[in-house]
Amino acid sequence: MNSAPKKRAPRLAAGRARALGMPTRGTTNPNRLRRIDRWIAGTPWVARALREAAEPVVIDLGYGATPVTTVELAARLRPLRPDARVVGLEIDPDRVAAGKLVADPPALEFRRGGFELAGLAAGVRDFPGPALVRALNVLRQYTEPEAWKAWDELCSRLAPDGLLVEGTCDEIGRRCCWVTLDRGGPRTLTLACPDIERPSDLAERLPKTLIHRNVPGEKVHAMLGELDVCWAKAAPMAPFGPRARWAHAAQLFAELGWPVLDRRRRWRLGELTVGWAAIAP
Repeated sequence: MNSAPKKRAPRLAAGRARALGMPTRGTTNPNRLRRIDRWIAGTPWVARALREAAEPVVIDLGYGATPVTTVELAARLRPLRPDARVVGLEIDPDRVAAGKLVADPPALEFRRGGFELAGLAAGVRDFPGPALVRALNVLRQYTEPEAWKAWDELCSRLAPDGLLVEGTCDEIGRRCCWVTLDRGGPRTLTLACPDIERPSDLAERLPKTLIHRNVPGEKVHAMLGELDVCWAKAAPMAPFGPRARWAHAAQLFAELGWPVLDRRRRWRLGELTVGWAAIAP
């Protein structure tokens, strides 16, 4: 009996830089990543990674067919660190060329690169590594083992206090899930949705390392189930709008003992962040 063909490992793109990874679908829209950017800038322990960095380099990995979300990221981070350098990386040369048309070096640059970080990894020519890497909608096309490997590789290339924000969102950025990691691995999972029928609808936007774990017996499945119950109990808040209902549901969820790491100010934005250990596979 013939065995099934083995899945090829992610290839190295041809070219001098030997960029590691595969091109993404390229889908992007203005303001698609605004919720993630707002969370980065508004969450003290995350913002600190950039504010206190020796080298304020931020990488937008796999920005897509147009550079708009990278341009937006640079603008949103400038109040945190006026001298921040935002570098958009893409494997597709045409996408890099499109980025260079709007580049404003050194504040905003575009390079051809992938998981190797195009010469900006820790230890390359004594560079300490990026303070922040944002990788949204990049790992969806990989298998779960490949996604775990990508996490390990990217985290190893961060600055000592650097962070990786990796996750997925829908086409207009209304439903989002992302994990924040440091050199030691994942720290938190964040859910964001201003208006939704029930929280478990976000399951389709879970990061690749979790999306296939939304089954009975897994922690992330239990979390979404209990959040659904809290959402139902918060129904009396519905007349005040979905954000008020979400904030009340988040409070009920925290009272159940889940390690909720943010408070009402973030809940009112339709966000909820929990410690990774509570939902880790």
